[in-house]
Formats: sequence, C-alpha cells, structure tokens
Amino acid sequence: MTDPEFFYTIDRNTTAEYKDRGSKFIACTFPVQSIEDFKKNLEAIKKEHPKATHHCFAYRIGLDNNTFRVSDDGEPSGTAGKPILGQIDSKNLTNVLVIVVRYFGGTLLGVPGLINAYKSAASMALQITPIIQKPIEALYTLHFDYTQMNEVMMIVKQLNCQVLEKDMNLFCQLVIGIPKGRLEEALYKLKEIRNIEIMKNNL
Repeated sequence: MTDPEFFYTIDRNTTAEYKDRGSKFIACTFPVQSIEDFKKNLEAIKKEHPKATHHCFAYRIGLDNNTFRVSDDGEPSGTAGKPILGQIDSKNLTNVLVIVVRYFGGTLLGVPGLINAYKSAASMALQITPIIQKPIEALYTLHFDYTQMNEVMMIVKQLNCQVLEKDMNLFCQLVIGIPKGRLEEALYKLKEIRNIEIMKNNL
C-alpha cells in the first residue's frame, strides 16, 4: 500500500462481459469484509449462473496482504484466478472479490487465450467500478461509565472514528476504529476523560 494512512477498495457490485470465439466471460465485482462475505457471494453467483462451465475467482481481504485466494475452477492451472488477482492488485485494491463466470462457446482458447480472457473480463469490471479511499483504522475498545457517554461520543464524531460495536449499560463498552492519521490526537483527548479504560485491539 502506497499511503500508510489510507487504503483503496470498492463500495458496490458491478458486472462486465467479455467475449472470445463464442465463449462468454461475465465478471462480477463485490466489496467484501470477510471470508463469509466471499462465500455468500460465490453461492449467489453459482445460483444465478447454474449452467456456466466455470466460476473462477480471486479475492484480497485486509491490509496485511496475507488474506487472498485464487481459483481456476477446472480451467488449466494459473489461467484464471491469478490473472483476476493481478487486476485487483494492479489497482492496489483490498476487500475486493472478483468472480468471472464462463460459458463455453465450443472453441478451445488455449492457455494464452484463457489468461487474456479472464484478465480482460476482470479489468473491464474493475474499470467501471468506482474506487473509494478509506482511512486505515486502529481498533480500540473503550470502557467507561454511562454518564460519560456524551463526552466520548463527541470525540468519536469529531475525529471521524467508526463505531464497530457498542454495548450500552450502566458501564459501557465501545469498539471504535480510529483513523491512523488522527490516532495521537484521539488517544490524547480520550485519555483526558476520567476513569476511561482504553485498550488496543490486536487483530
């Protein structure tokens, strides 16, 4: 990732179609946050295209570059999943899934033809998908008394933190994502609140 404070992803699904010698390649993009999201989307596409010959895909999730997967789904090894992932990576994207569905047209395309077809379909779909920039966030859990709620929420809003989980009782627990660029400022302000417990979440 080039910018240490931001990452790039997509926030909507798109579809593009590529044809080569009778074969039809339909590429679908999805924003995903987890492997569960990926499974749901793949299932939905298989239901939508039950007669397709192949459902190939690639995804990359998270900011550590370690969570990714490619599948050629019966195509010759390396001809589908890798070229699809290559397109996701060429745009520096994460939390993105691209599935390319193939309807076989009767003519074999050969290895170079397949690589080109899957790459082109993925590239076309990503070209029409709006790319968004999101702040990289550090996750923290806050424990505080219910009477301090307004004070805490004011800082959370001021600094564009994202509330990920909240448990509101007499004693409150809040899991927030603090944009990395504003981390020092946020921690400084939060620590000024009396009796608040601040814990860093290790992912």
